[in-house]
Amino acid sequence: MMRQIRSILALPFIVLLAIPAVITLVFDGLSVGWGLAPPLSFLPIALGLALMALGLLLMVHTIRLFVTVGEGTLAPWDPTQRLVVRGTYRYVRNPMISGVLSILLGEAVLLGSLPVFIWFALFLVGNAIYMPLSEEPGLEERFGEEYRQYKRNVPRWLPRHTPWEGPSSGEDMGRYG
Repeated sequence: MMRQIRSILALPFIVLLAIPAVITLVFDGLSVGWGLAPPLSFLPIALGLALMALGLLLMVHTIRLFVTVGEGTLAPWDPTQRLVVRGTYRYVRNPMISGVLSILLGEAVLLGSLPVFIWFALFLVGNAIYMPLSEEPGLEERFGEEYRQYKRNVPRWLPRHTPWEGPSSGEDMGRYG
């Protein structure tokens, strides 16, 4: 349990709470409701909260899969021991990052904050560089053909319309489905 708490405090907490809090303290210009007159002012609030809720659901779901299926954490220094190809991972390879991005975008929308939106964009670009150059080669090294097959069938960012069913041969189907 402490492994999970440490990884959550070290990564999502810093990315989603600490950095946006510092940004909002350093830069003025928060505009909850974007200065719109009611009832229009509720639209950015509702959209921001919906994006944040969706992102939180994705994060909780993926963290649970990291623990129960992957036998590891979300942290690169304490990674999963098994390849996770269940739940949302059957549709998209990076639902955790999608969840984080959804929360960051929701924060920017809710707060009407251009600086928080810039942080969202920087985080997106950073992950778009990190994933193919570092994370994916590491996963190929750790999981071999199992990951390469998964990578060929499940997109990195935009989800499939149908869940990937895994290998048809039935080998180690406990990791799939």
